[in-house]
Amino acid sequence: MNNWNNIYSLFDPVAFEIFGFRVHWYGIMYVLALLVALALAKYFVKRDRLPIEERMLDNYFLWVEIGVILGARIGYIAIYDDYSAYYFSHPWEIFNPFRNGEFVGIRGMSYHGAVVGFVLATAAFCAKYRQNVWLYLDLVALSVPLGYVFGRVGNFLNQELVGRVTDVPWAILVDGVLRHPSQLYEAALEGLGVFVLLWFYRPHAKVHGELIAIYATLYTAARFVCEFWREPDANIGFVALGLSMGQILSLAMMFCGLGLLVYLRAFRGRRNLNLK
Repeated sequence: MNNWNNIYSLFDPVAFEIFGFRVHWYGIMYVLALLVALALAKYFVKRDRLPIEERMLDNYFLWVEIGVILGARIGYIAIYDDYSAYYFSHPWEIFNPFRNGEFVGIRGMSYHGAVVGFVLATAAFCAKYRQNVWLYLDLVALSVPLGYVFGRVGNFLNQELVGRVTDVPWAILVDGVLRHPSQLYEAALEGLGVFVLLWFYRPHAKVHGELIAIYATLYTAARFVCEFWREPDANIGFVALGLSMGQILSLAMMFCGLGLLVYLRAFRGRRNLNLK
């Protein structure tokens, strides 16, 4: 067994401590994910000469970040947490980073909850400022996947969302058991893989909204596959037909993405976006 297999015993998930507050690598990766997504959005706006002002884009990302955090946290509590009834009866505890006087941060975020928060924030923002909602959604589809890579690497460094038991040579020892580094599989497929496919497809997009529909479909397909290597949540296990909750939600989101794609192509016409 080499250092890679034992990386969790050699690596501290806490990057540093300042004034008694522990800063985890996961938090750093989350910030990097946001910065990468914003930088890519500005790159695509400039490259494709999209009619979005930089000031408006910065404002939009602030709205989306708030929506994503609220949706991810509330979604996790509603779907995965054993104490959801307690949290919903004590809503001020949902974002309380202290436990028994100790700073532990906020743990437990749901990607699918984040999607709901993101969609609602985007709809509210575009309604308030009279922006083209499909244009912004397509921009997010191009900008988010690479940022997502940092998020999954953060999960890996934080030693959470571990993989299923295996004996492959690159397995990671977790609490005395060898497991798939499924977080890295997700970073590669759901993040890098989706980005590459969208990058090559984007010059062929014919209608606003097409990229976000394809992103939703590709991401959930990749997530569905990766879940076969990821350990199901202990308090939920397999939901039906040997599928995890993540796979069930991914299938639902995949059908939504495909349905949206059909709607856009059938009812909104084929409009050349002139993407280069």
